[in-house]
Amino acid sequence: MFDLAKTLKSIKKRANKDNLGMILVHNGVVRKTSKENNEPVKKLYISYDKEKLQKEIKKIKAMNFIEAVEVWINSGWLEVGDDIMYVVLAGDRRKNILPVFENLIETIKNEIVKEIEEK
Repeated sequence: MFDLAKTLKSIKKRANKDNLGMILVHNGVVRKTSKENNEPVKKLYISYDKEKLQKEIKKIKAMNFIEAVEVWINSGWLEVGDDIMYVVLAGDRRKNILPVFENLIETIKNEIVKEIEEK
């Protein structure tokens, strides 16, 4: 299980203080309704491409304004309310890291994670 408090503490401890201005957190959760047609969902099956995820993380870590990238993705059958993923991105300024953060989440959702809904 992902420990957000521990992750934030670790990032703050190891980051270059001159390059750390904000930390963004995304917590995806299994919704009660389908995103496609708003019908009720009982469970959600999650799988993901670990290799693609690692390549994406490596690419982002190479950016000079990024201090940390942490991604945790749950897998298997999940119930409504369960955590699907956490994405944590730390860097210098909002104008630099917000677009990277948004792009990373979209890439994970559209290219890395596979979802099967049980209705």
